Amino acid sequence: MTDLTLNHWIVAPIILPALLAPIIVLAMRHDLFLQRVFSIAGTLALLAIAIGLTVQAAGGPPQSYELGNWDAPFGIVMVLDRLSALMVLLTGVLALVVVSYATASGWDRRGRHFHALFQFQLMGVCGAFLTGDLFNLFVFFEVLLIASYGLMLHGGGAKRTRAGVQYVAVNLVGSTLFLIAVGALYGVTGTLNMADMAVRAAQVPAADQAIFQTAGVLLLIVFAIKAATVPVQFWLPGAYANAPGPVAALFAIMTKVGAYAILRVYTLVFGAAAGDAAWLAADWLLPAALITLAVGMVGVLGAKGLVRLVCFAVIGSMGTLMIAIALFTPQATTAALYYLLHSTFAAAALFLLVDQVVARRRAAGDRIETAPRFLHLGLFAALFFAGAIGMAGMPPLSGFVGKLLVLDAAAAVPQMGLIWAVVLITSLICIVGFARAGSTIFWKADSLAPPSDQDQRAAAPSQPAPSLAVGAVSAMVVGMAALTLFAGPITGYLDATAAQLYEPAGYIRAVLGPDALAGR
Repeated sequence: MTDLTLNHWIVAPIILPALLAPIIVLAMRHDLFLQRVFSIAGTLALLAIAIGLTVQAAGGPPQSYELGNWDAPFGIVMVLDRLSALMVLLTGVLALVVVSYATASGWDRRGRHFHALFQFQLMGVCGAFLTGDLFNLFVFFEVLLIASYGLMLHGGGAKRTRAGVQYVAVNLVGSTLFLIAVGALYGVTGTLNMADMAVRAAQVPAADQAIFQTAGVLLLIVFAIKAATVPVQFWLPGAYANAPGPVAALFAIMTKVGAYAILRVYTLVFGAAAGDAAWLAADWLLPAALITLAVGMVGVLGAKGLVRLVCFAVIGSMGTLMIAIALFTPQATTAALYYLLHSTFAAAALFLLVDQVVARRRAAGDRIETAPRFLHLGLFAALFFAGAIGMAGMPPLSGFVGKLLVLDAAAAVPQMGLIWAVVLITSLICIVGFARAGSTIFWKADSLAPPSDQDQRAAAPSQPAPSLAVGAVSAMVVGMAALTLFAGPITGYLDATAAQLYEPAGYIRAVLGPDALAGR
């Protein structure tokens, strides 16, 4: 074992929430104040660790951590590289905003064990980003499923329960396919360690290629379910629309787990060195991504409720992200990672904002129809405008830069005309859909009578202080602005991240040792 495997900080983003969640359940179940303090403090610590790991990953080659000091490929391995560090950092930033909002808005008091489930969710997300083993990826997917189901049902309600059952049913089908794929890959390669599988992929005999590639396609379907990609995107609108606002905002990172898994597995295991199975996902993923983008943005145009409008916008943004991933070039991957950061911030901002708007519209709820004016309408209209232009990809926010990067990366491929047409036309559709909703809810409300002082006082106890609500939403908008202002250094980091992905030798050596590729 090398000195690099002694870096215990690599496993800290998993261990910290894994320890904190049961402590909250066992020792603080009747004290909401303590739950809030420990949950926010733990999330702050997770963010600090993530920052340190990102700096560490940027300064050297990939590093591995062997649990129990069992050598790879026989033991469980966690791997830190630029991509995994970036995703853990994004999780930490989003988690801090969400837990602060949930505490300020009182969402965490509407059901039991919110903070414990929240920490288990962070454990699953960070574990999925750091694991170097396919079966452990399955395990962390299941942790995600259990915790996210509990968070979805937070606060109760028949609609939420029905949506949760559908969500679980779809993901259980995905879990079954995942196990079948993992078993087939183990049967063909004799390993589940992703670095070891990458070494053995080129050695798969011709007689086993059909099984190997079929397992690869099954994995792609599983990851597409997580990423809400056509034809398995149908679960997302119902699940996210019925989830509590802060939970839906946290789920903005959930679809990115699927995108991350596709990037990791199909550049490492099914990458250039995989022989007949090289770039297996490319031919399947690009058509699905284009259709996903179209379906999502048409859904934005036809949505009758604000929450569903944002849900379909998330599906559309995943289509844009998957287009860039499907090109499987370093330049396109840089664009994909930049757009991944942007779309996470944009989706979270809109989900939190809509939660505030719905609370203030009272009987009208999230329906896109005229209703009496509500408190701080102008302020929330401005934030909605910022979120909308970010999601649609208009300047000056990072969505514009992200889509330019995607279009520029697509300029070198034969499908350039189709990709450009779909991206540009759907961007226009998205603008029209958000403009329709914004004008109906915010502008046309000016012509209706404002609520009485008595109504405002009656509504006030159930609403968080405007400064706290605005602060959470604004943090995500500021994140989009920061991505634009610092696009140069950020894309520099992402360029190096993409280059590391397409040169997997460093990852393989970090896991299996310096002599792992001696025979290749």
